[in-house]
Amino acid sequence: MLKSRMRAAFLATALAGAALALPAMAQTTVEHAQGELVLDTTPQTVIVTDWAAFDNLQALGVPVAGVPASATPPYLASFLPEDMPRVGSLQEPDVEGIAAAAPDLVIVAARSRRSYPTLASVAPTLDMSVDNTDIVAGVKANLARYGEIFAVEDKAAELSAALDARIEEARAAAEGKGTGLVVVTNGGRLGIYGPRSRVAWLYDALDIPPVVENVDDRRDGGDAASFEYVLERNPDWLFVVDRDAGVGNEGSAEATLDNELIHETSFWQKGQIIYLDPAAAYVTMHGYTGLMRLLDQVIEGYENAS
Repeated sequence: MLKSRMRAAFLATALAGAALALPAMAQTTVEHAQGELVLDTTPQTVIVTDWAAFDNLQALGVPVAGVPASATPPYLASFLPEDMPRVGSLQEPDVEGIAAAAPDLVIVAARSRRSYPTLASVAPTLDMSVDNTDIVAGVKANLARYGEIFAVEDKAAELSAALDARIEEARAAAEGKGTGLVVVTNGGRLGIYGPRSRVAWLYDALDIPPVVENVDDRRDGGDAASFEYVLERNPDWLFVVDRDAGVGNEGSAEATLDNELIHETSFWQKGQIIYLDPAAAYVTMHGYTGLMRLLDQVIEGYENAS
């Protein structure tokens, strides 16, 4: 108990020092995934328990005073000061430490959303989870909400416009190039992500025809599949998410796919495999910077093959 109190006190001190001034705003009511929150002024000390939330706020230029201690996406690491306070894991935020810091706003989403009721009882809290069935619209809606909350509406509109432009570019690159399949590798095993998954935008936003429609991909490793299954479906393009690398372990996707059955597929023989940024595809999913990074990889993959 003493160690727990000491950790909370240390975190509170660190978070207090991390707060920065933001433009003032009038009172606003923010609707979110688990209700609504009335904010009387611009939050100054903001804690995020989700990496997509940090990604979006960083893109908007909004300072953050606390982030998760687990699964830090490499593409975001350079934006994190060495002394950035850590507030528990993605699945289990440090509620005691967060409460002791008395933040103006806490943001949960995706993996941390189950902690919303507890955190909402100790600090103003938003659930910024995004529905995987329309990820692009969800990311843009979150940018707009953040723009209103932190009085950076113009910046939010600028980012949304840039995202739309990048999607159009990726759609043009993919047009007429054939079918696609998204697979996830996990400890040497293979799974499939479908049109309503965390990477659904590949099919929906880019108009890439999926070779598989009915996929039960609720599990971390997607819908389990065999190499024979992939060969039988034989998509024109394979998009790969390396879950091992995404959660900070040694990646295994390339080794997993390097086998005789996969060698028989047309995508292997034509070099039409796109390895997606593991953290952006698996951990953040709904972060603006990560989504733009993934779109760039898709565009580059199609252009290189052409």
